[in-house]
Amino acid sequence: MQIQQEGGEQMAPDGLRADDEVHERWSRLLNRTTRGPGYRDEWFDEQCGGCKFWIALSGEIGLDWGACARADSPFDGQVRFEHDGCERFSARADGTFG
Repeated sequence: MQIQQEGGEQMAPDGLRADDEVHERWSRLLNRTTRGPGYRDEWFDEQCGGCKFWIALSGEIGLDWGACARADSPFDGQVRFEHDGCERFSARADGTFG
């Protein structure tokens, strides 16, 4: 992907902001989507952004994306969307999200 600067903002060739292009591409890799027909109610409280093993990326994209650092998760070492999730979720002791 070539990035062009436009008014101080990074833009992808198709006119999307660079972060938007990455978000769109990575979103295709979700394990669970809140819009999916099989999404369970209890999963709303078990999203990656609330897991103690989720490490937010830096910059603007880090508001939505982070790395999984749980060794026994199938997503260990992978970038995940904050609203995604897996069966190895472990809530943060302080209950924070993101």
